[in-house]
Amino acid sequence: QVQLVESGGGLVQAGGSLRLSCAASGLTFSWYAMGWFRQAPGAEREFVAAIDWSGNTYFTDSVKGRFTISRDNAKNTVYLQMNSLLPEDTAVYSCAAARSGRTLKLAAKYDYWGQGTQVTVSS
Repeated sequence: QVQLVESGGGLVQAGGSLRLSCAASGLTFSWYAMGWFRQAPGAEREFVAAIDWSGNTYFTDSVKGRFTISRDNAKNTVYLQMNSLLPEDTAVYSCAAARSGRTLKLAAKYDYWGQGTQVTVSS
């Protein structure tokens, strides 16, 4: 049974930082590309960042230069370091795992999803 469990969300002031973690189990982690998506109230789910099994990274334009994504295959964990946070970054952040390394910006390409963790950025 595959499980993805996010942690690290919370309340932070604008300009602050948070690091999200996503611990995976029940799958061969190194075989999967990992992504982060977010969904704000009343909005559609939005791609944030992804990292494939080679370590190539992808970001949506609005977070480039502020967010980094990394993975530790020994710990079966993917991280999202979020710096210079803005109120518009407020959302539920979910991690996801994709066996395919293509088109990682598309939610439909992901096979497994976590429950999500709330990030709230106050102005």
